[in-house]
Amino acid sequence: MRVPLPALLGGSAALLLLLLRWRRRRGLWRKVAEAQQRQERSLVQMETAAQRFREQNPSVNVVSILSLPLPELSKKLRDGSLPLDHVFYAYVGKALQIATETNCITEYLQESETQLRKVKLTGKQGLLYGVPVSIKDSIDCQGHDSTMGFIKNLNKPAAEDSVVVQVLRRQGAIPFVKTNVPQSLISYDCKNIIFGQTRNPLLYTRTPGGSSGGEGALVGGGGSILGIGTDVGGSLRFPAAFCGICALKPTGNRLSKRGVLSGVVGQKAVAAAVGPLAKDVESLALCLRALLCEDMFSLDSTVPPLPFNEEVYSSTQPLRIGYYETDFFTMPSPAMRRAVRETKQLLEEAGHTLVPFELTNVDYVIFNFCVRGMFADGGTSFIKKFNGELEKVGMGLLICLAKSPHWLKTLLSWIAKPFVPRFSSIIANMRANTVDEVWSLHHEIEDFCHQFIAQWKKLNLDVMLCPMLGPALGIGYPGKLSVAVSYTMLYNALDFPAGVVPVTMVTDEDEEELKDYKGYYRDWWDRTLAKAFGGSVGMPVAVQCVALPWQEELCLRFMKEVERLALKKNSFF
Repeated sequence: MRVPLPALLGGSAALLLLLLRWRRRRGLWRKVAEAQQRQERSLVQMETAAQRFREQNPSVNVVSILSLPLPELSKKLRDGSLPLDHVFYAYVGKALQIATETNCITEYLQESETQLRKVKLTGKQGLLYGVPVSIKDSIDCQGHDSTMGFIKNLNKPAAEDSVVVQVLRRQGAIPFVKTNVPQSLISYDCKNIIFGQTRNPLLYTRTPGGSSGGEGALVGGGGSILGIGTDVGGSLRFPAAFCGICALKPTGNRLSKRGVLSGVVGQKAVAAAVGPLAKDVESLALCLRALLCEDMFSLDSTVPPLPFNEEVYSSTQPLRIGYYETDFFTMPSPAMRRAVRETKQLLEEAGHTLVPFELTNVDYVIFNFCVRGMFADGGTSFIKKFNGELEKVGMGLLICLAKSPHWLKTLLSWIAKPFVPRFSSIIANMRANTVDEVWSLHHEIEDFCHQFIAQWKKLNLDVMLCPMLGPALGIGYPGKLSVAVSYTMLYNALDFPAGVVPVTMVTDEDEEELKDYKGYYRDWWDRTLAKAFGGSVGMPVAVQCVALPWQEELCLRFMKEVERLALKKNSFF
């Protein structure tokens, strides 16, 4: 029997220990309150700056500025037909509005106003000259916290900019806000104890996705024209799909990750990536053109010196496209299945060749590669991140499993197997592995990747069309539905570039069909997912576009074609 420490210490010592714990908790809550006050001050600073600009420039048409797509806006900034401060303060004002509605901004980078003046004075015109850019919380900006939703990371400002932020600045971009994330980043919701819940700008009762959820909400609401986030299981693609915008997860090392924090440090089984979010595909392409430059290759020599390939991106040759409607692990919602079918038909009508792709063993990939790979130490390093925190937001079950001894995990897995086989597999794969087992796992992942590529090449494919989870789930549901990451996480395990493009919206017919949704396992997760999908008429639904490693330009070219055809068919995008 475990005896509480205060009882062992005796009366006065126990009282002292309780007092110390109380004081410590009080100190942590004080840090949270101070951070929330800084967040409030940031919004006040934004309001003051935007109001001052409006008073000094009452004739500026802010609506017309905000309506410009990034390529056109960038061109006007570079040729001088649009003043930099007009654009900057237009976005500061709009970002403030979206932040007030969705709680997506954690901090205003007030030095961005100084940078704006410097950019105007130097006149050095990079590809993103004068473009305001939003930055995910976990990407270092000098002088600002990268909290990942943890109290312990408050008041620890970054000593220097991450490489990606340095390159953005050298290209003339102006990082102006940092955006909210879920605690630890290992979630596709967006909530933490410091800054609270971020909401979807299209429907406040829905999650914006995560972990780049603040970015999704801000860009999706029109408060940022370009955002930078990260993705280790769908963390760029979920927010983009849920908020009706576009995003690209590149091959893991195409863009530098120096100065970018990770949810699980050191694991190599599931590749993380840095990537952009924007309203349209051309904006993503412009961002990659700007980032894939000599500055990035010299600042981080581990990034391969591969400049943006314009020839591939601008090609108009018909594509040979693989496709599948389901991964046979997470049953697609009616809207997801329709999105793939309609996009397939549009592509065929445009002269492309569509080839069925047989996807197998996704359950094995999710459990044995992703869960086991990310928690190969039994979850020890993950648990350490929560030490001393006041709350484990949305992570209770995962942390309990990670803390459980090996024998208990084995027993629980055995008991659960007949009733909830997926839960059983998760428990079984959260055990600590030996070094030999980890090496064997990495070898197995390499083999799987080669087999997948061999199947791809046997069909002579250029790219792949896949479902993307959607529509946006209700707030709180992602924490109950970790298994629903199967459509995105597959391509982190394979380390393929993958992007999302919105192509349709949920219809009344989709909602009616959802009543018959059962799922493949017919377990608690499937029943919960059916509820999470419900009540979504009018919400956007995206498809996922995939290419082979290092072929980001081809992936973007495919995304651009999907976007063009969807826009042509649907006037509401």
